[in-house]
Amino acid sequence: MNKDNLGEHNQSRSSPLQWLTRRDPSEGQQEDPSSNNRPAMTSNSNNRQNGPGPVTSRIPPSPSEGEALFTPPTPSHSSDSQYQRIGGRTGTTFFQSLIHLLKGNIGTGLLGLPLAVRNAGLVLGPISLFAMGVIAVHCMNLLVKCSHHLSAKMSKPFMDYGEAVQYGMENVSWLSRHSIWGRRIVNLFLIITQLGFCCVYFVFLSDNIKQVVEASNGTTINCNTNQTAVIVPSFDSRLYMLCFLPPFILLVFIRNLKYLAPLSLMANLAMCGSLVLIYYFCFTNIPYPINLPKVGSASNYPLFFGTAIFAYEGIGVVLPLENKMQNPQRFSLVLYVGMGIVTFLYISLGTTGYITFGEAIGGSITLNLPNCWMYQIVKLLYCFGIYITFALQFYVPAEILIPPAVARVSERWGLAVDLLIRTALVLFTCALAILIPELDLVISLVGSVSSSFLALILPPMLQILTFHNEGLSPWVIIKNTLISVIGFIGFITGTYISITEIIKRNGKHDGLDLKLFHVQ
Repeated sequence: MNKDNLGEHNQSRSSPLQWLTRRDPSEGQQEDPSSNNRPAMTSNSNNRQNGPGPVTSRIPPSPSEGEALFTPPTPSHSSDSQYQRIGGRTGTTFFQSLIHLLKGNIGTGLLGLPLAVRNAGLVLGPISLFAMGVIAVHCMNLLVKCSHHLSAKMSKPFMDYGEAVQYGMENVSWLSRHSIWGRRIVNLFLIITQLGFCCVYFVFLSDNIKQVVEASNGTTINCNTNQTAVIVPSFDSRLYMLCFLPPFILLVFIRNLKYLAPLSLMANLAMCGSLVLIYYFCFTNIPYPINLPKVGSASNYPLFFGTAIFAYEGIGVVLPLENKMQNPQRFSLVLYVGMGIVTFLYISLGTTGYITFGEAIGGSITLNLPNCWMYQIVKLLYCFGIYITFALQFYVPAEILIPPAVARVSERWGLAVDLLIRTALVLFTCALAILIPELDLVISLVGSVSSSFLALILPPMLQILTFHNEGLSPWVIIKNTLISVIGFIGFITGTYISITEIIKRNGKHDGLDLKLFHVQ
């Protein structure tokens, strides 16, 4: 979520982000997009009054927000200024929305950026992070604009990512019959991304807890040295993952996120304090002279791309946050300020972390912290934050996959099926983490496979689909095509290199295990 991080995210069951927005009850009754009886994109005949006057549509009352009027514009003069979201006076303030946006983009991806900068080079890495930040913010803005336009056409007060792609495809005649696949594709990549985050959490916790345990005998109170640890070997990291399995299963059995709110607040504070100490160590231990490669190997750049886009993949929270603002016209400012802060944090920690630890930088910068109790506590605090965040990231695929399955069984078995699917999903993420116990490669693979589609490829394509018959300039089409092509190239090369490295490292581990077996 990147990144991990999203505790404050009710809408229809088809939406994966119910925890950030509350939908109208009427929106749960959606038409089948494949049906010939669905309303036309520009039809308002069902909403007309019994006489001359403006076209109006009444939004049924929400349990907490009351009634609201929504006046859709005419098809030829649709205007975002007339698009009324459901946040209203009970929605979030500018500052609250900013905090949610920051939390939706800062997590384990941030800790892996020093290694990403190493893969790209000391100069090329920060420049690339800045460029990717600009493109990511632009794509988030495109998604908001397309959602506004399509919501006005469909007379809907709110539209999530999947719905936006679905109705965008309905704008193109030869795609309209298959528009339901737009939502399904978005949901698929949301599932892959969120379960990928959960896999990263398994690996992150196992690596950091393993290091704390193995270095416990040599841990001191002296933090004035850059010595990482005195290691006393313990279990394999995959056994640590199995130890975390029961606590994670019990955690996801909490189906109502409001019960996690106090723990989520504590987790946020713990992660924030940990980041402050990590920054402090990096800025106070920069070596001189700096003798690091300015540009990394071309073969490692796809790994940089996967890790960087994993960190920037917070696009899933954009529409729900904008919808719940008291003053949604200020969301663009929230987006620019928030992502400006995020980009600064990414570049600063990625660069200083690489300079501080050099070629020895690990998949997470926490693995390089010195062997003293203060920084061991930093690791434990961050692990606590990641553990609580697991439930929040898990909520998205659970809300996509569980409701259709529960609807197929009797009410008597509903709870059992719900808990069984939750258990199976946690087992699945744990199994994937055990198969790929390399933190940097898991982050890069997840970023390359799914985050690139959600953050870079789909938003520019959605703008072309949404405005293709409304005078879209050739420059915009070329620019959007270029962004999507960059994302697709990153998807192909990043996935290939990540899988190749996974196979290579697993082969080395297997060979080492065989040697140890023969020695014994």
